[in-house]
Amino acid sequence: MIIDVRSADVVAVYRALVGVVTPRPIAWVTTVDNQGRVNLAPFSFFNAFGANPPVVVFSPTLRRDRTKKDTLLNLEAVAEFVVNAAVEELAARVNATSKELPPGQSEADYAGLTMTPSSKVRPPRVAESPVHLECRVSQIMSIGEGPIAANLVIGEVILIHIDDSVLDAQGAVDPRKLRTIARLGGDYYCRSTDLFEMERP
Repeated sequence: MIIDVRSADVVAVYRALVGVVTPRPIAWVTTVDNQGRVNLAPFSFFNAFGANPPVVVFSPTLRRDRTKKDTLLNLEAVAEFVVNAAVEELAARVNATSKELPPGQSEADYAGLTMTPSSKVRPPRVAESPVHLECRVSQIMSIGEGPIAANLVIGEVILIHIDDSVLDAQGAVDPRKLRTIARLGGDYYCRSTDLFEMERP
């Protein structure tokens, strides 16, 4: 198959892209609007891109009708967010928070999750998640204007919470204990439990 993106249907391009760029970690993001109402949503266009300062980037793409998602609107109003670890035991609830709810209606309540205050930012953390990255927005870069166009949210991590239960004896995060999940194409996910090791040359 060959896809010429200039002439192809945008949904076909999207499906091909998310099918081959895998696995994609999930940013499970909490934000608040000007009234302090909490939004919680997962995004699989996400990764970490530096450590000095620590930087994460995720993209709440435009909806297919070209409107902005609540997460992006919230970040334009209150430039802070929390990335909560999307772990296997919470997979069904991570998925539940992807549901499009009316603005102001809580995805956390819908998914049966508990919010707990953050230390340095206004959006709260998901109490059930073992890891949280408290972040401030450094920049939002919009690329494109049509359906599924990118909005790169560049955030500086200012505080990291890691539950001791996911640490190994040396105090490092143990992936066998953290058990994050990741997105593949379509409705598929994968678990980070099939591990193998290779020493760097």
